[in-house]
Amino acid sequence: MMIPQEILFCTDFSENSLPARQCALEYARAFGASLAIVHVIDPWAGIPACYVGNIPMDMTQVVDSITTSVNADLAAMNEAFSQVLKKVKTHSRLGFPADEIVRFAVEESIDLIVMGTHGRRGLRHVLLGSVAENVLRTANCPVLVVRPASHAS
Repeated sequence: MMIPQEILFCTDFSENSLPARQCALEYARAFGASLAIVHVIDPWAGIPACYVGNIPMDMTQVVDSITTSVNADLAAMNEAFSQVLKKVKTHSRLGFPADEIVRFAVEESIDLIVMGTHGRRGLRHVLLGSVAENVLRTANCPVLVVRPASHAS
């Protein structure tokens, strides 16, 4: 594997993403790499499939509100990372998280993807799937999945 020059950190802003955040920061610093930080807004997350099409609200307003909040969180993260790294950029995308992460990695010539996992098992994993698993299966570059501290041995 070559030394990564472009690293992508994927965040959902959860506590489970904190170990991956620290790992991405340390790798970027150690390798002198650029760090891209991305959050994907899934407009259908949390809406049961049986309700799609029957939702009596303007989804555009909901997505705009979420996007404003995400961009503020990304700006704060950019400021914190910029204290340590020279090259940091943040991005928000709209769509299915795994698809958008892989698409972003191709568009930006990413050498390494760093992301956390929720560590779902059993029925929750079957029903909800795994963004990390889907990225692992479809990405064209190495993917480092960092498990939450509670799953570490």
